[in-house]
Amino acid sequence: LTLGVALARRDPGLMNERLSSPIQKNQDAADKILLSILLLAIFGSQIFMGFDIRFGWSAVPVWVQVVGALVLLLGIWICYLTMLENSFAAPVVKIQDERGQRVITTGPYSYVRHPMYAGAILFFAGTALLLGSWWGLASILVLVVLLSIRTFIEEKTLRAGLRGYDDYAARVRYRLIPLVW
Repeated sequence: LTLGVALARRDPGLMNERLSSPIQKNQDAADKILLSILLLAIFGSQIFMGFDIRFGWSAVPVWVQVVGALVLLLGIWICYLTMLENSFAAPVVKIQDERGQRVITTGPYSYVRHPMYAGAILFFAGTALLLGSWWGLASILVLVVLLSIRTFIEEKTLRAGLRGYDDYAARVRYRLIPLVW
């Protein structure tokens, strides 16, 4: 909550974008469909983790839950740093000409092209571990696949409409995981 208030004070335009509907009128159809599936997968995995915990399907040691808490916090921190660096980090794949969008190459963007997605993956993986759900952790693979597909949709839009993105993508070769992919 404190980080959200700090971001809202620092960058009201960012908060306006982040709080807008994830499905919008002029949004690319492929992004609408994928984002809808992604949101259903996220909510479904959270419900599934609840059942896992309720019925005791997973036996997770306390130390794994502690690691989960640390991974969750790391994911939150990466997302926070990403929003500090990129005022154009919207939930919808689009070019924000009206806000003067430009390519962001600093901060977490100097390591991977999609740090918000990397942070989100860590957040949800950490959540599964903290809650003590091996099955919830396994469901993160679906999230990774869907977010990976979304990087292709997003990059197609950014390459077509954002000057300098091709050069940036050539310099920062990794999409989600530094030195891996």
